[in-house]
Amino acid sequence: MSYAIIGFGKIGQALARKNIDVSVASRRPPEALAPQARAIGPTVVARSLRDALEADTIILAVPFGEHRAVAKALPNWKGKTIIDATNGFGEELDGLLSSAVVAKAFTGARFVKGFNHLIAAKLATDPVVEGGHRVVFLSSDDEDAIVPVAALAKQLGFAPVKLGKLNEGGALVHARGRTWGPLVFQDLFRKEQ
Repeated sequence: MSYAIIGFGKIGQALARKNIDVSVASRRPPEALAPQARAIGPTVVARSLRDALEADTIILAVPFGEHRAVAKALPNWKGKTIIDATNGFGEELDGLLSSAVVAKAFTGARFVKGFNHLIAAKLATDPVVEGGHRVVFLSSDDEDAIVPVAALAKQLGFAPVKLGKLNEGGALVHARGRTWGPLVFQDLFRKEQ
């Protein structure tokens, strides 16, 4: 399984620090990202957007309004898993969930909402706390898509919690307009059993 993080701001860098082999890309050329990628470690490699999108699993960590530009980079997303770490806070979405808007742009992709309810500073810290693991919430209309994303979350040190479908559990962890879902910013831990 290969991974890429599209968007190398605070969220993208926080996830890149979790010690996985990952390509990173953004609007900037790879040369501009390379110093920060090298500073994080040898497992993080700056690439062009086109090259990074060859990954099997793509964590979308761009500002919400930029997801459409990323989606246009490939004609079809079949065979790819998109992990939507964006929030549509401040965006007018005609009553839709932000994840529904993003999912529609990535035609053919397996789509999971995740890693979006915590601020970057919390994501960047060690997810192992007091004998437990920091929770990340996952939602998808494709149950099979959640399985490998939950495995990735565990590999990164988090405790994945499946919330169900996007319009159900996903509504708990999204932002749209000026409204935050009730689980946004909830810094929860799961003790090892």
